[in-house]
Amino acid sequence: MVRPDHRTGGPKNKTIVFVSADQRDSGPRGVAQAVQQAAKAIGWTYRVIDGQGSISGRSAALNQAIALKPDGLVLGSVDAKEQSALIQQAASSGIKIVGWHSSAKPGPAPQQGIFTNLTTDPLDVAKAAVMYVIAQSNGKAGVVIMTDSTYEVATAKADAMAALVKQCSGCQLLKIEDTPLSDTAARIPQLSATLLQRYGAKWTWALTINDMPFDFMSPTLQQAGYKGTGPLLGVSAGNGSESAFQRIRNNDYQAATVAEPVSQQGWQAVDELNRAFAGAPATGYTSPVHLVTHANIGLEGGKDNVYDPDNRYRDIYRQIWKTK
Repeated sequence: MVRPDHRTGGPKNKTIVFVSADQRDSGPRGVAQAVQQAAKAIGWTYRVIDGQGSISGRSAALNQAIALKPDGLVLGSVDAKEQSALIQQAASSGIKIVGWHSSAKPGPAPQQGIFTNLTTDPLDVAKAAVMYVIAQSNGKAGVVIMTDSTYEVATAKADAMAALVKQCSGCQLLKIEDTPLSDTAARIPQLSATLLQRYGAKWTWALTINDMPFDFMSPTLQQAGYKGTGPLLGVSAGNGSESAFQRIRNNDYQAATVAEPVSQQGWQAVDELNRAFAGAPATGYTSPVHLVTHANIGLEGGKDNVYDPDNRYRDIYRQIWKTK
C-alpha cells in the first residue's frame, strides 16, 4: 500500500471520467465501480463512458470524454497503443490520465501521455498461472492458451505463458488461440468444440488471459462428457470475476484465477490522479500477484466472490486525502 506520509490532501471540485474498454468485462467494470466510490469519498464528480468492446467504440468514448473537458481520466483496459492519438490529445490539453491495464508494464508512462499505469506485473501473473498448472499436472500438461492481441497486456501474458510452458520438458503447448474478448459469447463454444475434436485427451489445461472464456466453455465440456473436476481444467492469468470464484469454489471446470484487486486498484487510481493534480510523482506501487484456488478461496474477500485485500486501503486513502 501507499505509505501514509505521502499526504497530498484532497482537492475539491475535480471532475474525472472513467473510459471503459467494455463494461461487460468484470475487470474494468469492477475498477469503474471502485473509482466511483473513491471519487465520492474524496469529493469529486465522476462519470463513466463505455467503449462497448470495439475499437471504434473506445475511440468514440475517448472523444466524448475529452469533449467534457474533465480534470482527469481513468482508462479501464483501454490500450495505450490502440488509442495513442486520442490519449496524447487528452494529455496535451492538460487532462491527467491514469491507466488500468492500458499497457503491459506497471508504472509511469509519460511517453504515452499516461501519468501511471496500474496492473499487476503481467510476467509475474503468467508465471503464477503456469507454475500452478505444471505443479497440478506433475509436469505433464497439454496446454491451449487463449489470448486477445487487441490488448498489449494480454499479448505480454500469453507470450510469457507460452515461453514457460515450453520450458517444461514434459508439457506440450498445443495451440495459442487469438480470439477477441468482445466476441467471447459467440466464439468460445464452437472454438472449444473444435479444439476438443483436434486434440482430444491431449488437451488437459486451458490457460487464458481473462476469466471470460470460461463463462462459455463449460457447457461445451459438459456436453462432451467432461466432469467439472477434469481431466480438462482452466486457469486464468488475470481477472478474478464473480463467476470465476463460483466455478473454482464448485470445482466447475476452472481450477484457479490470478485475481486482480480491482477495488483497491480503483481507489489507487483516484489517489494517483490526486497526486498528479498536486504535482507529486506517481507512487510506483504495484499490487502483488494473488492466485485464487479452491484451497484459499474463502480468504480476503473470497466469501463475496471477489479478491479484496484485508489491508484497510480505503481508510488509508481517506487519511491521505484528509477526508472522514
